[in-house]
Amino acid sequence: MMDGREFVASLVAGGMAGMCVDLTLFPLDTIKTRLQSQQGFYTAGGFRGIYAGVPSAAIGSFPNAALFFVTYECTKSVLGPRVSTNKAPFVHMIAASLGEMIPFALIQFPLWEFLKALWSWKQNHAVDSWQSAVCGAFAGAFAAAVTTPLDVAKTRIMLAKTGTTVASGKVLPILTNIWKTQGIPGLFSGIAPRVTWISLGAFLFLGTYDKVHTLLL
Repeated sequence: MMDGREFVASLVAGGMAGMCVDLTLFPLDTIKTRLQSQQGFYTAGGFRGIYAGVPSAAIGSFPNAALFFVTYECTKSVLGPRVSTNKAPFVHMIAASLGEMIPFALIQFPLWEFLKALWSWKQNHAVDSWQSAVCGAFAGAFAAAVTTPLDVAKTRIMLAKTGTTVASGKVLPILTNIWKTQGIPGLFSGIAPRVTWISLGAFLFLGTYDKVHTLLL
């Protein structure tokens, strides 16, 4: 079980990591969302006001990120000792899913843990914070790429007018319609800024978390 010191370390490190990412990369997410908009990039706002909302987003990200990592680390501490090493990815998947109920975390965090373990094994000692950040960037980029169609559907739903079919929130029909009308390019619209934003964000997020967490412990 996670003791009080580990709890505080996870809480503070997670919150600081979340703020660091939003303060740095919030504009890229705005650009990605406008690229995925059904009305088109420039009609949706183009490059205007891409820094609007950065302070409030950064403040809001602290409790969210802190809660995620406390849940993630707590779940790992409870389930980890009870399973064999070869089943560790399943523990990481469960921990990530409990921390954040979306497919992205389910892919990113087990991959991040696997890459760290592989790098540690190769160099015969635990990874440094910058190495953890690099592993996070690769894991984030992969997860971002494969979940882009779901992100496109989410963006269409968020921007849809109330009462329309899209606004109903049914993902599969939305993806089917995008496939029929725009093909693969439509399903993966905004993938470049999404992968860039998330890989950079994962580098900062997981690197910052690992560094602060280590310092506090």
